Amino acid sequence: MSVVASSVIFMSGDLSDLDAAGLVAAASGAVRARRLAEVQDLEVVAQWAALHSGDPTIERDELIQLGGDGTPRVQSFCLGEIALARGTGVTATSNAMADVLDLVHRLPRLWGACLAGTAEIGVARRVAKLSRHLPADKVGLVDRAVARVIGRESGGRVLAVAEAKIIEADPALHDERVAAERRRRYVSSGRTDEFGLRTVIARCEAGDAVWVEATVARVAEIIAPRYPDASADEVRSIAFGWLARPAELLELLLENRDPQDTLVPDESRATAFPADLLDALREVDLTPLAPKAVLYVHVHEAAVNGAAGVARVEGLGPITLTAVQELLGRTDLTVRPVLDLSDRVRTTAYEHPESVKERVHLVTDGDYWPYATSTARSVDYDHPTPYDENGPPGQTGTHNSGPLGRRHHNYKTHGGYRSRQCGAGRYVWLTPHGLGFLVDHRGTRRVSSTHARMILDAPPGVDIYPV
Repeated sequence: MSVVASSVIFMSGDLSDLDAAGLVAAASGAVRARRLAEVQDLEVVAQWAALHSGDPTIERDELIQLGGDGTPRVQSFCLGEIALARGTGVTATSNAMADVLDLVHRLPRLWGACLAGTAEIGVARRVAKLSRHLPADKVGLVDRAVARVIGRESGGRVLAVAEAKIIEADPALHDERVAAERRRRYVSSGRTDEFGLRTVIARCEAGDAVWVEATVARVAEIIAPRYPDASADEVRSIAFGWLARPAELLELLLENRDPQDTLVPDESRATAFPADLLDALREVDLTPLAPKAVLYVHVHEAAVNGAAGVARVEGLGPITLTAVQELLGRTDLTVRPVLDLSDRVRTTAYEHPESVKERVHLVTDGDYWPYATSTARSVDYDHPTPYDENGPPGQTGTHNSGPLGRRHHNYKTHGGYRSRQCGAGRYVWLTPHGLGFLVDHRGTRRVSSTHARMILDAPPGVDIYPV
């Protein structure tokens, strides 16, 4: 596969010297330069894929299909190093590689618009993803239609054309996908923002969604007098939170039972029960309905002693101490002993005991692969310095342990990467082609291969901190 290099012209200088016409021209030039820079990034990824499309030579490596039908397969282990070079997670680079392979091999007209700088790369990549399931002999219809409108219509209209042509290209396949999508219903939530709020997203039956809406509407109606200054949307958001506390929700609904609630329900009533059932429920102990959870709250000692501070709650993110109090205020709280993370825990076994896993997670806050995004606890616990069955005792412990996602663990074990723990929560990496990275509480940063090797090859127990 040949890849055409794109030339990108960047403007620099003092823009304050430009008049309105000059700024308009500069805006157009900047957009074109950005598009071509994004194309160049994808071209590099495409060439990397071409370089690694042959049979694997590394144990446990395999050829995988990232793009759609008709695109070449690539070696799975090749994704790690190019992702690090781009400063992204492996998943982001895997997605980029899939998209550019589709554009080059399945959507050549659309790719041509990208090379010309007339297409928004994000929109083109979205079309590639949306059409990935189509057979190679049917995706051309999408390519022709989208290439005619991209650069001339807004992104939303381009995607609308693409979605229609994807259905038209294979209606029977679309029907199959509709059935399959029903098996992909889910409920998830976004990341907690800096205000302690997060978005809940659910994909469910339309009828179930109606009942959820009706329940939220009824709860909002009941609690609205408690929030006289809140908007209707805010009250509905607060009402939605009651769905997470079934015991309190049921008590609220029972205490505010409307006479209509004993009638046959329709979509406007969310709490229709027979009167005798409602009376029986009043006598039931609802305590067992309260949810149970383990909450990890990280807070500085000074904040515990009264100083202003911010707590970090695993799964929620940073919140104020007042918000922590509100979060715990309605719970039957059990406080577990605080771990002293300065303790060095060791064992002679290969397996990591829970005491080590707990301490390592609290120090690292998740996957120690460079630029990793996961903070989950469901990971592999790796020996950065490989475990030696004939080696000395005490090789497993907080001094030689790091959480890794399974894919990152496979890269590290079989892909030619070197790593070493060089302090509490501090790790050095060297990739197969000599890229050095240091991962610690400040995140990931590049270091020279010389410094990386210096840290890796230091005597046991010696931690080097190059300036």
